[in-house]
Amino acid sequence: MSTSPDPYLPPALRRRVPKPAELAPLMQFKKPAIGTAARLRRANTIGDLRTIAKRRTPKAPFDYTDGAAEAEITLARARQAFLDLEFRPGILRNVKDVDLRTDILGKSAALPFGIAPTGFTRMMQSEGEYAGSRAAAAAGIPYTLSTMGTASIEDVTAAAPTGRNWFQLYLWTDRERSLALVDRAAKAGVDTMMVTVDTPVGGARLRDVRNGMTIPPALTLKTLLDASYRPAWWFNFLTHEPLSFANLSRYSGTVTELINSMFDPTLSFQDLDWLRSTWKGKLVVKGIQTVDDAKRVVDHGADGIVLSNHGGRQLDRAPVPLHLLPDVAAALKGRTAIMLDTGIMSGGDIVAALALGADFTLVGRAYLYGLMAGGRAGVDRAIDILRTEAALTMRLLGVNKVADLNPDHVRLLGR
Repeated sequence: MSTSPDPYLPPALRRRVPKPAELAPLMQFKKPAIGTAARLRRANTIGDLRTIAKRRTPKAPFDYTDGAAEAEITLARARQAFLDLEFRPGILRNVKDVDLRTDILGKSAALPFGIAPTGFTRMMQSEGEYAGSRAAAAAGIPYTLSTMGTASIEDVTAAAPTGRNWFQLYLWTDRERSLALVDRAAKAGVDTMMVTVDTPVGGARLRDVRNGMTIPPALTLKTLLDASYRPAWWFNFLTHEPLSFANLSRYSGTVTELINSMFDPTLSFQDLDWLRSTWKGKLVVKGIQTVDDAKRVVDHGADGIVLSNHGGRQLDRAPVPLHLLPDVAAALKGRTAIMLDTGIMSGGDIVAALALGADFTLVGRAYLYGLMAGGRAGVDRAIDILRTEAALTMRLLGVNKVADLNPDHVRLLGR
């Protein structure tokens, strides 16, 4: 075999000594970026925010957010459902402009998702509910405060006066306590009441049991060791107002007694009728897991439903909301607003849910990862990531508007 140079070697492939002028543009060294803003800029997905959050948050609060009930099969299946779907794009469409606005419960939202109710939120990061409500207001989307929140209805609505504030309610055994919260929500300007119906008792959240989690977190030898790796979290925790169930502070009794009084095993459709007659704003029922129950709550006056298994935190191996969605949408035929939560970790997930029949979606863990990663700025970043991903997915599907999404754009693959 000949080893002589190839006489026909193109000039671009011939070796030569680089010229200094050619090297100069390559030698651009940037100063290392440090701090919260830099960390958040480097986060390109909700998964990236989760990684940052895990580094910055003690194990018990992080696991409270990240975990689910028992073997966590429900949560894994909900996320797998989004991974298993297939998008069906249309080509040769003009997608220069994409509009993510949509209407939900009589008002416009700038994005097709809102923030779901989450309890103990200031335990995740000291800004808690205030960061979530303000970020939601800035983004033009609804924020839902939990009954188990660590900021009061009045304080949250005052902190985000231009926002669309919703309130999540547990119907207590003591209806007078429920009525007091309903009255406070109305006076604070809340326009939507979201009643949770999938908690006759609390689920078995084994991560919390194993971590010995308490509210507020206890300073044990284990937590002090954990704190040594996360000094910023503990500094914020110890230098801000102590955690409490802010919406329940007017009532006496221990935390355990208050929680037990909230999860009512006797709850029935008659109680939903009572709430419908009491609350004059929009009424949403959260925790729907069968087609029959979806139809029944609409018959009992619900303006909207949330297909949800409580983020996998109640019944393990519960129905997957995304799998249930097409059947519910077909059964209700536009009679009520259909929302969906559980398992959403990307803007593509949101688009898929809308295509399969949801009118709106809610994100819980996704925004909490942002909160733990960087407070209010982290929540802003989570919303921005979901917005960017949703817009990109719609463009690649050949869709300009949320209203144009339909089941032809998505196929649920079997396993």
